[in-house]
Amino acid sequence: MVHRPIYLDCHATTPVDARVVEAMVPFFTEHFGNPASLTHAYGWEAEAAVTQARSTIAAAIKASPEEIVFTSGATEANNLALKGIAEACFSRGRHIITVETEHNAVLDPCQYLASLGFEISYLPVQSNGLLDLKTLEQAFRDDTILVSVMAANNEIGVLQPLADIGALCRDRNVFFHSDGAQAIGKIPLDVNAMHLDLLSLTAHKVYGPKGIGALYVRRRPRVPLVAQLHGGGHERGLRSGTLYPPQIVGFAKAVELGLTAMALESDRLTALRQRLWHGLQPLGGMHLNGDPTRRLPGNLNVSVEGVDGQALLLGLRGTVALSSGAACSTASTAPSHVLQALGRDHDLAYASLRFGLGRFTTADEIARVITAVSDTIQALRQTAATVNPIASQIGHNER
Repeated sequence: MVHRPIYLDCHATTPVDARVVEAMVPFFTEHFGNPASLTHAYGWEAEAAVTQARSTIAAAIKASPEEIVFTSGATEANNLALKGIAEACFSRGRHIITVETEHNAVLDPCQYLASLGFEISYLPVQSNGLLDLKTLEQAFRDDTILVSVMAANNEIGVLQPLADIGALCRDRNVFFHSDGAQAIGKIPLDVNAMHLDLLSLTAHKVYGPKGIGALYVRRRPRVPLVAQLHGGGHERGLRSGTLYPPQIVGFAKAVELGLTAMALESDRLTALRQRLWHGLQPLGGMHLNGDPTRRLPGNLNVSVEGVDGQALLLGLRGTVALSSGAACSTASTAPSHVLQALGRDHDLAYASLRFGLGRFTTADEIARVITAVSDTIQALRQTAATVNPIASQIGHNER
């Protein structure tokens, strides 16, 4: 029997829960109609399922069903939010505020908008990854139209103070968007309490299928948004394209399951994360990235002194499936822009491990991971010490 590595990369994606698959299957084979086909039973069945799913997802974030626009995922939702607001508010202002540690699905659209003449302010974060609200206050201008700050960071798991950020935006009549891809089904989200105007969501980070997401778009007061896909007028003209009932049903089921288990799962994952962190600390030279408490329950991100980052991942790949940063950036050899924003130097940012614990992670797996990671780090340090005797001192000055 082939033994697969222990999966601890749940920020990249999660396995689809069997209960989600079960909910989806009938809409591939039996209830396969097009939700836009309103002249027969097949279309009515599909439309009813989409309507129910829309209600489930809306309720999860305290929104109304009409405020949910289905997309192919959070990347498309982010693009629709940023570009849609920019085009709609072009005559009002051309200044957008975001944060240096955002996902590339926000940073790249901002770069694109900058090429069209928009001005983008990329705010720094504190050493713990949190945005300083005073820094945000000072960044507002008379022509600011949008602030985009992610709810939960995909690398270091930090939870930004959305309600406080939203209040500052509301006071200044500035639209507030958040990338909630890593947050849905894991932490409570309330678009009204957080003063959110736009919120991007996706299914595959919460044990749902890939290829389906949504954008929450506030209706009261109405958020102006220009569609980025045209050709049929679906989703009230905001996102054309035939809706995919199996994916949508699976998305809603995944969110429903996440909400049901949220409190207990949060406690369980936090305990496992702390066990992992305490198990690695005796190695010394281990740096925790991100705030120790204001983070996703299943996230642990550490930088390791005295090892080569690529060698560390190669040494672990047969035992533990994890990454050093965002899955969509693995083709890049540059160190994480998120860790550099925290002030980590090149070597530490490059020698980092992102542990993403999830629903199916067990205590036994964490114990095995501690052993595997410890053995690998010690072996790499011993090898380095033969070349550079100074490296042998690493571990005696734990930080």
